[in-house]
Amino acid sequence: MVKTPDGSPLIGQLHIIDDRESGTKGVIAIHSTALGPAAGGCRTWDYASPEAMATDAIRLARGMSYKNALAGLPFGGGKAVLQRPAAGIDRKAVMRAFAAAVEQLHGSYVTAEDVGTTVADMELVARHTRYVAGLDRPAGMAGGDPSPWTALGVFLSMQAASRLVLGSDVRGLTVLVQGLGNVGSRLCDLLHNAGARLVVTDLDAERARGVACRYGATLLPADEILAADGDIFAPCALGAVLTPQGVGTLKVGLVCGGANNQLLGDEDGLALLERGIAYCPDYVVNAGGIINVACEYLGESVGSVQRRIDLIGERLVGILSKSRQEQRPSNLVADEMAAALIRSSQRAAA
Repeated sequence: MVKTPDGSPLIGQLHIIDDRESGTKGVIAIHSTALGPAAGGCRTWDYASPEAMATDAIRLARGMSYKNALAGLPFGGGKAVLQRPAAGIDRKAVMRAFAAAVEQLHGSYVTAEDVGTTVADMELVARHTRYVAGLDRPAGMAGGDPSPWTALGVFLSMQAASRLVLGSDVRGLTVLVQGLGNVGSRLCDLLHNAGARLVVTDLDAERARGVACRYGATLLPADEILAADGDIFAPCALGAVLTPQGVGTLKVGLVCGGANNQLLGDEDGLALLERGIAYCPDYVVNAGGIINVACEYLGESVGSVQRRIDLIGERLVGILSKSRQEQRPSNLVADEMAAALIRSSQRAAA
């Protein structure tokens, strides 16, 4: 038993994957199983070291615990990260090795897609373990690519937060979107249809030009997006973008995006509050994807996914209102609420 920085007693496990035959290297981090099996996707990325890989997995797993708790899902938090397969390495063999690692945990961890993995990857994983979601399902049932649901949850959150903080919905407002992958590009589509003005960036220049052309967006270099003039900043790439320096350059009134672990540290949430910038805690607003995954695993319908996602905006408004009333960082308010839900479950089970 270990304790997290917020003091809540949680089960913590770190499982190292090192399959020499396939060349698979990775980590499965389980932060909590207090509410149910640890659920969270599998990410592939170019990690500089095993330590960097483990650190990312641990941070992401903690976020999944809190995300699942606040979304009212019967799951704890976990995450898998894999070193991105190098040229010449058989991706199918990597997924088989990963599936074997998941199976060895006997259901304490349930996996799905994340950055760098696909429905096809999870379909392959599902041949070797049943503890997986994000698969193709019959029409009307939850399943498949979770990213459209993540984007929808972020969009609904942004609309709700914008009304509370900026006094209107996103129509006519300028939204700075950083990262145009599956979630970021779908968010742009929703924002464009809602009448927002878009300023976009992505490290993939061709992808960025395509999105900018499609929606009539202003295209900026990646290193200029944080300092651009706008109303809302939507980080949808990787995490830790809200550093002390990054927070200091923002010229927006609201931060609301799909990336995980947007704050480099909890103190950056305080810095945002002191600058008068409302921060929408990432694991609250980007819960749509895991909601779809959870509903699939539980055998629920698309309608159930939609109903659960429709509650995200209301939940976010409650957190932002409490933050404003108490003049406390919204990330700490959300952390405390999630940790309390987990502790309550532990007491009930004792």
